[in-house]
Formats: sequence, structure tokens, C-alpha cells
Amino acid sequence: MPELPEVEVVRRGLAPHVDGRVITRVDVHEPRSLRRQIGGPDAFVQAVTGARVARLERRGKFLWWRLQDERGDELGEALMTHLGMSGQMRVRGGAPEAEDGGEADAGTVAPSAPAPRGEGPASDPHRHRRIVLHLDDGAQVDFVDQRIFGGLWTSALEQDADGLPATPDSIDDLLPADVVGIGRDLLDPAQDREAVIAVMRARRAPIKALLLDQSLVSGIGNIYADEGLWAARTRFDAPGESLTRGRARRVLDGAEAVMRRALDVGGTSFDDLYVNVDGRSGYLDIDVERVEGSRAHEGRDCLCRASAMRRQAILRSDLARRALDKQLNGPAHLVAHRHKVGSRSLRGVACA
Repeated sequence: MPELPEVEVVRRGLAPHVDGRVITRVDVHEPRSLRRQIGGPDAFVQAVTGARVARLERRGKFLWWRLQDERGDELGEALMTHLGMSGQMRVRGGAPEAEDGGEADAGTVAPSAPAPRGEGPASDPHRHRRIVLHLDDGAQVDFVDQRIFGGLWTSALEQDADGLPATPDSIDDLLPADVVGIGRDLLDPAQDREAVIAVMRARRAPIKALLLDQSLVSGIGNIYADEGLWAARTRFDAPGESLTRGRARRVLDGAEAVMRRALDVGGTSFDDLYVNVDGRSGYLDIDVERVEGSRAHEGRDCLCRASAMRRQAILRSDLARRALDKQLNGPAHLVAHRHKVGSRSLRGVACA
């Protein structure tokens, strides 16, 4: 699933194409992508057609478009975007500014680099195109979503409880109602890091579950939770109340550091399902075995570190150990293996 860095990369790539533009038409190819919309697809089309995009904002994994009327007055609602597991925002056509300050030829499409092959087939930008937003400069923004877990909808704006700017780039404290309960993310300078640490240390829940709690700190999923835990050398199942203040801070700082690195290289692409607005994948080098091993099945510790010469993991379940022994016809700790779990593969992990 795209996490904070990937959604922020999409926001940054999309903003130059949509800021100040008017949505002139909406094509709905898949009503399920509008299932969160109150009133259904007809209400969505009516709400956004003719609206001007004031700016794009983001908190955690939520991206929203602030909307204005033709006079430039706020409409009091936002166009919400959530990428789910495989959502993409792809831009076609239009006349984006060229590097020399002029305009590119109308109708051109930003160059795309092929995505690296991953665990599944890439989203087909034609077959999996669910919603198309037509803009007044001729550009089209496609919402492409192979698995249809993401979607678009409109949400009324409300004041944030803390009264601070809603996002780092926001000019006011207004948030979509669907985002009001979402905590500030680690890249937001307005986040009270010490307050987050205090809440974490007051809970018995495992530290990884706390990192994934979007009401506490938003934008973190399996990828960056595991990287933060690895950086702090902390077990995923350590109760929050067992952490020292310093260790809790190292976990959060580690997750923040790897997210900032991801932003610098366009995010993290384990497969072909995450690309930016012009079809390019992210290039952050993440230990795929460690992340997939932590989320794919019960009985495997998330603290496994792969390398070219040696890969280690900790099997916490005797049942899982026996299953591997049986499959491999020998001691599980002697060989690198491919262990199939449902539709996912744990690749090349040598088990301790």
C-alpha cells in the first residue's frame, strides 16, 4: 500500500498540473471507486464539475483537493483521494510548463519509465482506469486502481482541534471531516513528538501496532514501521509501556529518516502497483524480505535482515518451523528458501 512518502510524491507531481485548474467534466467508469461518496456517483459528479482546484494538501495517506467556485470563493468541501492498495493518479495531455519557462506542446504526455517487475502484474492504465477528471487546459487526471480498494469522494471542511495549520503547506486550520481524527504525521513540524511518545509509553499494545495507529501518528504502514523498528533495534511486539522514552524516540526518528530518504528518490516500489503521476516507480532500496516476512504470515519475526551473503530470520512458531523443515527436506537454517504463503512469496530467507 502506498504510504506517506508515496502519497506525498503523488501530491507534488500532481500539483503543477491541477492547481488553479477547473474540473470541466468527470467520467465514471467504475462506480465502486466512488463508494465513499454520500449520494453516489451522481452527487460526486455534480459536486466537482465546474469547481476550481485551489491547492492540494495531504495528511498521512490522505490527499485532498481544496475546491473553489468560479469567483474563487471556497466551496467548504474538498475532493478526497485515497490510493488504497493499488491506486494511481496519472496525468495525460494538457500544457505543463517546460523547463525553459515556456509551455510544452499541447497533448503531450509526460515521459514514463518502465516500472520494475514485482510480485504481480502492473496496473493497466486503460483497463484499470476508474475515474477521469477533465481539466480546462485539456489535461486529464486518471484515477487508476487495479484492486479498487482506493477511491475518490467529497468531504466537508472542518476546523482542526489544535487550531494550527492543517498541513505544513496549509494557510488555515481547515481539514476534511474524514481526516479530522487522523493524527499528524512525522514530517509535519506541528506534530507534538513528545506527546506521541507519552501516549505510546502509556499503552500495552505492541509498538508496531501503535505505529500503524493512524489516529496516533499517520502515514506509517508496514514498510516504514519495519524500517523504523530496525533502525531502533526494537522488536515489533515490544509493548509500548516497556519502551524507554529514548527508545520510543529512536523508533519514530528512524521511521522519519527513512521516509525522508524515500521522498528524495520518489518513494518505494515493491511491485508495479505504485508509480507517480507520469508512470515512474520509486527507487528507495528497502529490504523486501524483512518487510514481507513481517506481514505475510504468523510466526515470523519482523526483525530479519537480508544481505547478499547471509539472510536471517527468527521463527517464533514451532509449527512454522516444522512446516519449513518438511518443505525443505532438511534443517531450515541451512538453506535459503522460497516459502509460499497464499498468493505471496517470502523470497530467499535463511531461517535461524
